[in-house]
Amino acid sequence: MSAQLSQNLLLAVPLAPLAGAIAAGFFGKQIGRRGAHTLTILGVLIAFIISAMTLKSVAIDGARFNQTVYEWMVLGGLKMEVGFLVDGLTAMMMCVVTFVSLMVHIYTIGYMEEDPGYQRFFAYISLFTFSMLMLVMSNNMLQLFFGWEAVGLVSYLLIGFWYTKPTAIFANMKAFLVNRVGDFGFILGIGLLVAYGGSLSYAETFAKAGELAQIKFPAPLWGSDWMMLSVACICLFIGAMGKSAQFPLHVWLPDSMEGPTPISALIHAATMVTAGIFMVARMSPLFELSDTALNFVLVIGAITALFMGFLGIIQNDIKRVVAYSTLSQLGYMTVALGASAYSVAVFHLMTHAFFKALLFLGAGSVIIGMHHDQDIRNMGGLRKYMPITWITSLLGSLALIGTPLFSGFYSKDSIIEAVHASHLPGAQFAYFAVIVGVFVTAFYSFRMYFLVFHGKEHFHHKPFPGEHDHHDDHGAHHEPHESPWVVTAPLILLAIPSVVIGYLTIQPMLFGDFFKDAIFVNHEVHHAMEELAHEFHGAVAMATHGLTALPFWLALGGVVTAYVFYMVVPSIPATIARVFKPVVNVLENKYYMDWINENIFAAAARAIGVGLWKGGDAALIDGVLINGSARAVGGIAGLVRRVQTGHLYWYALVMILGVIGLMTWQLWPYIGPQFRALAGF
Repeated sequence: MSAQLSQNLLLAVPLAPLAGAIAAGFFGKQIGRRGAHTLTILGVLIAFIISAMTLKSVAIDGARFNQTVYEWMVLGGLKMEVGFLVDGLTAMMMCVVTFVSLMVHIYTIGYMEEDPGYQRFFAYISLFTFSMLMLVMSNNMLQLFFGWEAVGLVSYLLIGFWYTKPTAIFANMKAFLVNRVGDFGFILGIGLLVAYGGSLSYAETFAKAGELAQIKFPAPLWGSDWMMLSVACICLFIGAMGKSAQFPLHVWLPDSMEGPTPISALIHAATMVTAGIFMVARMSPLFELSDTALNFVLVIGAITALFMGFLGIIQNDIKRVVAYSTLSQLGYMTVALGASAYSVAVFHLMTHAFFKALLFLGAGSVIIGMHHDQDIRNMGGLRKYMPITWITSLLGSLALIGTPLFSGFYSKDSIIEAVHASHLPGAQFAYFAVIVGVFVTAFYSFRMYFLVFHGKEHFHHKPFPGEHDHHDDHGAHHEPHESPWVVTAPLILLAIPSVVIGYLTIQPMLFGDFFKDAIFVNHEVHHAMEELAHEFHGAVAMATHGLTALPFWLALGGVVTAYVFYMVVPSIPATIARVFKPVVNVLENKYYMDWINENIFAAAARAIGVGLWKGGDAALIDGVLINGSARAVGGIAGLVRRVQTGHLYWYALVMILGVIGLMTWQLWPYIGPQFRALAGF
């Protein structure tokens, strides 16, 4: 084992951001703003440097680490531990999380400059980094679940960061509740694996995968028996649907834009929402044994990739366009998982982390330049005012739509080809969804790009209500300006990998042995990766071939359409919106998912709650059992009280009557016949 992968060094990776979070959170007033950002950035920088060293050791020296760091409880034969598993998948995720987090920390200095919650914000984003690192570095399901819940908690705190805004509080509660639904499935999946596998450890559970695949449940309602592993994998994926915002548990992510822009880049582009993708890739030895689960993953991913992209077309808030783009791209990653192309999904996760963080931070830079106006209809012509933001946003957009040689091209086209090669029943629908999604992505990305950076200037109007009211009272009628260097430097540093990272890493990550012991694929049944490897002749050849392939022409068509619609003949979109008013209504209401959730699921849950409260608790438990028994005792006591008069003659009479009654009962067998005879019976 390489010396670099020492336990202490690995421990420093999550603990350094945690130390920064504690310093900024508990001692923020004492250390001040400068102290808060210095300590948290230092913590994340240490984590990034060690993560980069770890990646080098794993990729070049072949180093691996899978050990328990601390055992805190043994329950029967079940060990509850804190432990780290470091292989290609972990090392790559550690670098992505720490690098994007570092860029966001630096960017935040400029973005949150005037915010009164400055130290609190730095404490939250450092705590988030710690939580995410614990999740990706875990070697057991208990620690995975700890990290999973911790990132959910911190995202709740960050989305509702401006806690005086009612919309922010509504959004963070929505995120929290929707994730509870997913996490219920997640913990059921872990519970099934632990109950039948007898261990929380990944390695031990994966070693028993073959045995677990033989276990069946009797079908509760119909059909043949259910495979336990299929049920467990689907439950685990329901957890991923919540965290990675897959349909229909996607509804929280667009609303989470209520938080400050830096967290959009941190949570909703690079890290938290990719936790579900990472988890399914990590559990590949189990998912590979269940075609049912893979089909479920494939279809859910395809629905998300296509239908969330459509919603991006009609958004006017700059952050929401990028948010729906994230939903769509997460759908692409999920489709790749369903096609058993786990390495392609993780590859797209990595490339997407860079260009989507870049686009979010670019959007934030535009918001700063526009004095916190987020409506793209109030922008236009910003290219000459914000040259660095313009060029970096253009590079990010080109990567997003899959322009050959850019990072997004290599990962996105690999997903499309992997789905095309899959033989699962859901693959044809998924292929259609991801192909159409290429045009849709290009259209909404460049619609936003053209409206923001080109065309007529629309910002010399009445100020649009800002993102928050304590930043700037000058209004949007001032000229836009380029952002300070703490904002533009992260944009430049994120733009570089957005362009080159795919070209540099596609060979080792998809067709080399970088993920050899982290991801398992049953090639006898699932051929997608083999077919991709057969067709791959190098990164340059792939880009050259990409220029003639269908996705490139669809992307180009999307860009040209956006240019014609919004730059050349801007009356076309209004005409289309008027002609297809019912369709636009459906899109503007987000497929009525919020209405369905609030008026059907939430209303049903409330009705059940009210029924249990009024019928079960108030009527049955309080009314019958508690108050009813009290009333019965009171009634009996009332009767007894009438007998207890306290007068001696009354007690004597009762005693005499009692003696007469007792004697009559004893003598009745003898005197009864005579009495009946006298009475004539």
